[in-house]
Amino acid sequence: MTTILFVKTSSLGDVVHNCPAVSDAARALPTAAIDWVVEEPFAAIARMHRSVRRVIPVAVRRWRASLWSGGVWREIGAWRRELKTERYDAVIDTQSLFKSALIARAACGRRHGPDRASAREWLAASFYDVRHAVPRDMHAVERNRRLAALALGFSVSGPPDYGLHVPQRERTGDVVFLTMTSRADKLWAEENWIELARAMRAPAVLPWGSEEERVRAQRIAAAIGGSVLPRQSLEELAKVFVSARAVVGLDTGLTHFAAALGAPTVGIYCASDPARTGIYGAPRAHNVGARGRGPEVAEVLRLLE
Repeated sequence: MTTILFVKTSSLGDVVHNCPAVSDAARALPTAAIDWVVEEPFAAIARMHRSVRRVIPVAVRRWRASLWSGGVWREIGAWRRELKTERYDAVIDTQSLFKSALIARAACGRRHGPDRASAREWLAASFYDVRHAVPRDMHAVERNRRLAALALGFSVSGPPDYGLHVPQRERTGDVVFLTMTSRADKLWAEENWIELARAMRAPAVLPWGSEEERVRAQRIAAAIGGSVLPRQSLEELAKVFVSARAVVGLDTGLTHFAAALGAPTVGIYCASDPARTGIYGAPRAHNVGARGRGPEVAEVLRLLE
């Protein structure tokens, strides 16, 4: 039996973008056992993938904040021992950062990653046993798929399959508005959200992550008669997404997650290029907007129709 370890630790959108590479590997090597190292806040996504045998959460972000703690070093030691319980035929670092390359180096097996010209951080390439050329101008999903195919000796074919499984639920008729994002220049004006909700004439629900996002969601919900959800886990949000009439979101990992789950999704882009990192390969999803030009409300409505 072939054993494979994927290293893709963060962030949320990057973890979602790695799912088709896992699906490709499982389809090309149907008897393979596939494990995945991922940051603990995003481990739920790896667990949802139907072809992943074992999820190995890592906590680099949390450990880094308490490196002088004896408890943290004991936790790191336990994590290393768990990682080394398996010798892998292939360890594939699709993150290609210095930190992910160190994680791949800690695993037992032949380590694959992008070459110096392809890696997101060139130093990462020094830690791989086998280096592969992966064009940097490809969409992130296709970069991951290409690297996995080169490492495992098969050809990429067909549309991406995210492989995420969530039990189907009855449709609620709600529209989910993902109004949060990591940068202020990626935001869409609040009056646009209000105009969109009134035009759709459907109940809107608004998740949030930080306190600032909760306050923004409350302002929009108050103007449209919508509801702000309590803080949700990824498992809970997955159920919300698959039961929704539609999901409309900004350039954030949750928008990619909703699309990967098969929810009707529109991704709104105001400050980044959707051709490189937008929603990709999800048959019921669309991108709208461009770097430096957020979409008009009418453009979003046309896609929702």
